[in-house]
Amino acid sequence: MNMEQIARYAFIAFVFLAVIMGLVVGYMDYADDPNTTDTNSYVTLILLILGIIIGFITITSKEVMPFLIATIALIVAASANVWYPLNTIHALLYEWAAYILNYIVAFAAPAAVINAVKSVFAMTKEK
Repeated sequence: MNMEQIARYAFIAFVFLAVIMGLVVGYMDYADDPNTTDTNSYVTLILLILGIIIGFITITSKEVMPFLIATIALIVAASANVWYPLNTIHALLYEWAAYILNYIVAFAAPAAVINAVKSVFAMTKEK
């Protein structure tokens, strides 16, 4: 197995981790668990660190632009709070959707920043 395959599996595993932790912390928030804030902080920190790792090892030069566009879409969706109508159906659905999206953004944003900076450096070298 080469480095590219390992990186792809790592990316998939980290997204899966973001979804699972979104379900766990979303349920904790729904159940008014007093440890929700601390758990949310640690999960976010872990996902930020994993995002930095992914930013350095997985995204190839031909994947940078689609990855940056996808990350922008994720950030816009997270900031728009598009899941709020789920709260009228059941509060747990809203908590799950919001935490999952926030954790995927927490994972993808550092990777996007790293790749954006790499792209800027690549553009300056071309001139």
